[in-house]
Amino acid sequence: MKNTFGQSVSVTIFGESHGPAIGAVLDGMAPGIDIDEGFIAEQLTKRRPAGKISTSRVEQDKFEILSGVFNGKTTGTPIVIAIPNKDVKSSDYLALSRLARPGHADYTASVKYHGFEDYRGSGHFSGRVTAALTAVGAIAVSALAAKGIMIGTHIKMCAGISDREFGEYEDEIKMLNTMNFAVLDQEISAAMVEEIEKAAADGDSVGGILETAVTGFPAGVGEPFFDSVESVLSHALFAIPAIKGVQFGDGFGLAAMRGSEANDMFKMSGEKIVTKTNHNGGVNGGITNGMPIVFSCAVKPTSSIYKQQETVDFIKRENAVLQLTGRHDPAIFHRARAVVDSVAAIVLCDLLAQRYGTDFLGAGYKD
Repeated sequence: MKNTFGQSVSVTIFGESHGPAIGAVLDGMAPGIDIDEGFIAEQLTKRRPAGKISTSRVEQDKFEILSGVFNGKTTGTPIVIAIPNKDVKSSDYLALSRLARPGHADYTASVKYHGFEDYRGSGHFSGRVTAALTAVGAIAVSALAAKGIMIGTHIKMCAGISDREFGEYEDEIKMLNTMNFAVLDQEISAAMVEEIEKAAADGDSVGGILETAVTGFPAGVGEPFFDSVESVLSHALFAIPAIKGVQFGDGFGLAAMRGSEANDMFKMSGEKIVTKTNHNGGVNGGITNGMPIVFSCAVKPTSSIYKQQETVDFIKRENAVLQLTGRHDPAIFHRARAVVDSVAAIVLCDLLAQRYGTDFLGAGYKD
């Protein structure tokens, strides 16, 4: 029953959706990294619900840094951030304490924790806990940015509507990081929002695909076989609720190509070795090749919907009918992009610390 991930840089999450607070511990970050609380708040805003396409539960996410930061810089000791839960309505879940909501962890959690789990608002399995990941991840994002490494995510697909591909990575990442509904082709954002609103009006939900790009990351990072860049990133990304698929570069699309199409041919660009294409997402043999790291995450439709569904009462062991009430998202992927950026940043900080040493991201590092 472990809630910690990472080796040189690790993250531990704690708390439940309707408990007093949620939080995270980020351990192993180098001393001397600037802490921008305004940026942490900005990242949390990207994850926060907004408008008809999100839940009406809106937490203010007033976070508190309890340790690991002094005079605006990391000290090198564990960074602990706590976020109180204020906007809770636990009564919405009293009637559901023994019903297995389709798509949720109600039944599996009850089996694993022998009925002692906090079921309110999905407890520790709630997407609410990702606010803490976003907060500590913002520190990792800032630390990478100071080294010239940028991360950005766009909504690649929603309800059959597709965004365009990345082109000018760095400029587009900067643009995406200023947006709440992050798309490269802003003309299609209204159509995507309309589809989410239609699903909400029908008591249903929609899923989507997020695509993330990382620029400025050095070549030669990754520990094959079992700690390859793809392996470690995928491991962490699948911890984000609702993510059911991860691919790098063209991913499954590579299976339909010939080798002559799928191979990224090398060339010199001044003194730098680059590839002409990036079908493999910046990774060869589990090791970064210096090109942008590109990966996509499939986010399933939100499991909490207002349509009547068949289920079971897992205490009485009998069939039942479920009709949800309460506050739920008709889509979650547009909020999850901030979580994806944060989780990716934590993993990349860990990989860099393993490759170059634990001081690499700090003020005291000397090349």
